[in-house]
Parts: sequence; structure tokens; C-alpha cells
Amino acid sequence: MAQQDVSVAVRHELEAERADLAARLDELEVSSDDALAYDDNFADSGQVAAEQGENHALASTIRDQLADIERALARLDEGNYGRCEQCGNPINPARLEAVPSARFCIEHA
Repeated sequence: MAQQDVSVAVRHELEAERADLAARLDELEVSSDDALAYDDNFADSGQVAAEQGENHALASTIRDQLADIERALARLDEGNYGRCEQCGNPINPARLEAVPSARFCIEHA
């Protein structure tokens, strides 16, 4: 497969993952807004608080993943996708296949 075909396929995969993560983040934010509607005196307020904490943690993780994807798309545009941000060496293709937004080679991960 030609390098340009690989870049198009990677871009498509990254954009699809970005859309999926954005949808999940929107869903989490809506469910967090719904949880805020509970009365403070609600018997299970501890459970609501715990779920809100889990939602915030998950939302933070998703935002980090989205940022990694945005960086990977920028590297594609710049022509340096697939190179370790630490040492500049190529990232193993198997690693990129498993994690297309990988920023570092396995040595610097």
C-alpha cells in the first residue's frame, strides 16, 4: 500500500475515533447535568456524588484521548506522523496499528 493510502486510512481511523470519543463525551456531560438535578436531600446522594466523580474522571480521560488524536492528525498534516516525539525515531508500525495516536516509541512510552 502506498504511503499516501496509509495516511488516508490512518486519518480516516483517527477521525472516526475522534467522532466516537466526542459523542461519548457529550453523552457523559448530559448524564452529569441530569445527575445535578437530584435534590441535595436525596437518600442516595452519596451514590450520585460517586457517579459524578466517575463521570468526571472518565470525561477527563476521554478529553486526553481526544487531545492525542488531535496531535496525531496535526502530525499527519505536518508530515511527521509515526515518529517518536522524544527521540524522533520511527514508531513501530505494529504499535501504530494498535494505537494510531501513539506519540512515542515503545522505549519512551
